[in-house]
Amino acid sequence: MSFELLKMVGDAQKKSAVIDVRSGDTVRVSQKIKEGDKFRIQVFEGTVIRVDRKDSHTERIVVRKVTSGVGVEKSFLMHSPLVEKVEIVRRGKVRRNNLRYLRERSGKSARLTQKDFDRHAVNALPKEEAPAEEAKTEEKAEA
Repeated sequence: MSFELLKMVGDAQKKSAVIDVRSGDTVRVSQKIKEGDKFRIQVFEGTVIRVDRKDSHTERIVVRKVTSGVGVEKSFLMHSPLVEKVEIVRRGKVRRNNLRYLRERSGKSARLTQKDFDRHAVNALPKEEAPAEEAKTEEKAEA
C-alpha cells in the first residue's frame, strides 16, 4: 500500500522526458540560478563520472570538469525544476558506471575514447504522443 503511494507521488513529480545520460558522456547542463528576485541560466560542461538511480524520480548525475587546474564536481538531480536542459556533447567509451579514477588523472590520461553517436537524435526529447492518440480515438468513436 505505502510503496504504491510513494511510486504514485514520485511519478507525479517526475519530468515527462529526460534524455539518456550515461557515464563517460560529456554534457552541457543548463541550470537556473536565483540571484535576488531574478533568475539566470548557468551552463556547466564536463564529463559525467557517475549516474545514480537510473529511471527513478531521484535520478542524479555527477559532472566533473577542470577549471584553472582545479577539479570541480557538481551533482545534478535530473528531474529538478532548476535543471533546464541537459545536452550531450560527446559520448565516451567506458566500461563502468563510477569513473572516480579520473580524479587522480590529468592531461591526456584523463581523456576518454570517443564513441560515434547521432548527436541530434540523442538530444531530442521523446514527444508525448499518447494523449494526442487518445483524443483521436475518442473523436473516431464519437463519429
